[in-house]
Amino acid sequence: MPKIVVVDDDPNIRELIGLFLRRDGHQVVEASDGVEALEKLESVRPDLAIIDVMMPRMDGWALCSAMSGVYDFPLLLLTAKGETVHKVKGLELGADDYMVKPFDPPELQARVKALLRRYRITASQNVDLGQISMNYADFRISSGGEAMSLPPKEFELLFKLASYPGKTFSREDLITQLWGVDYEGDERTVDVHIKRLRNRFPEQSFGFRIETVRGLGYRLEHAG
Repeated sequence: MPKIVVVDDDPNIRELIGLFLRRDGHQVVEASDGVEALEKLESVRPDLAIIDVMMPRMDGWALCSAMSGVYDFPLLLLTAKGETVHKVKGLELGADDYMVKPFDPPELQARVKALLRRYRITASQNVDLGQISMNYADFRISSGGEAMSLPPKEFELLFKLASYPGKTFSREDLITQLWGVDYEGDERTVDVHIKRLRNRFPEQSFGFRIETVRGLGYRLEHAG
């Protein structure tokens, strides 16, 4: 039974989210702000967290920062603002997805299911992507049963995007995760690697595409 932490200062929102998540068989743990959430995380190891941005004592931004590098599970942010700057900030703080209030509960259910599915892919270190299969443990990639060769950084970049189909990654986020926080080169190196991957894996032949999200970064989408 997946365990989900819901962090929101509005008890009515927590109750609504909890009602729909429990219908899907999830166990729900509630917290009214970031401080309470951190206290509960010491004993609760969730599979996912739904976090409101605007909260007293410790808001969603501060909570994401406090959790960064300590916990490894997907984060879904709730915000009353839909401006691009808030989306970018959420991505930079490690959020996997976001929804703008007021939201449609069935859509929230669908987003939660998608995030849990993506995270299970990452944890298994195996991913099937269109016409190719990838195994992160030994950097193995194949298409139609035939082994393929891919430079390590291109493999890591493709595996990262394929593990979270539909999720937008900023260039800065990809640089930090794949090249390291001490990387001093040009972040445009991500663009170069993306171009190489697009050339190697044309959509019509392999069944997926890497999209540019203007002002944000990149995301992988299945064809069709």
